[in-house]
Amino acid sequence: MSDARTFVEANTQLLHAPLVPQIALHLASEVLPLWQMTESELEASGLPPPYWAFAWAGGQALARYVLDTPGIVAGKRVLDFGSGSGIVAIAAAKAGAGRVLAAEIDDFACAAIALNATANDVGVDIVTRDVIGEDGHGDVILVGDMCYEQPLAGHIEAWLRMLARSGILVLLGDPGRSYFPKSGLEELARYKVATSRDLEDRDVRDTGVWRLLP
Repeated sequence: MSDARTFVEANTQLLHAPLVPQIALHLASEVLPLWQMTESELEASGLPPPYWAFAWAGGQALARYVLDTPGIVAGKRVLDFGSGSGIVAIAAAKAGAGRVLAAEIDDFACAAIALNATANDVGVDIVTRDVIGEDGHGDVILVGDMCYEQPLAGHIEAWLRMLARSGILVLLGDPGRSYFPKSGLEELARYKVATSRDLEDRDVRDTGVWRLLP
């Protein structure tokens, strides 16, 4: 973790996501240099690209919604699945969640989450194993921008619907990714999120926050 922390600190700047200026994050100020550096340096380790270094539209929208409607998480146990930079977990902590758990399998993302939680003076617990299929992690499950590839999206959806059937509130933030569920959803909010052409195919993404129905 110490090597990952050093890498994150050396290759990012403390910035604010456009839709969520209350939260400071260690983010890449330039997309391609970090992406290429990480691919070349970490290829032998089989680690994924640095998704943690960018504030993706779905995560920004979900974080914004949580901050604007704190009652959904206040005093509750919250799991932020696929936490990335930790923006959603940090928003939940700022909104008064009783406990926030960020689930991430990437060591570099875990280092970024820890740094970002400290920068925002909030407490976030981190779990580094794959929690798909598990239950008992929270009263509220938050998932930002995780439906970008198959079969992962389908695997996640089946698990999340199981949790929803058990009475857990499952909220998704998504800007229209290809594998986002097409039914069984209740839209709660919609935002225009400024993006980078280096990451997306447009300058602004129309992004929704949804409740997953059982």
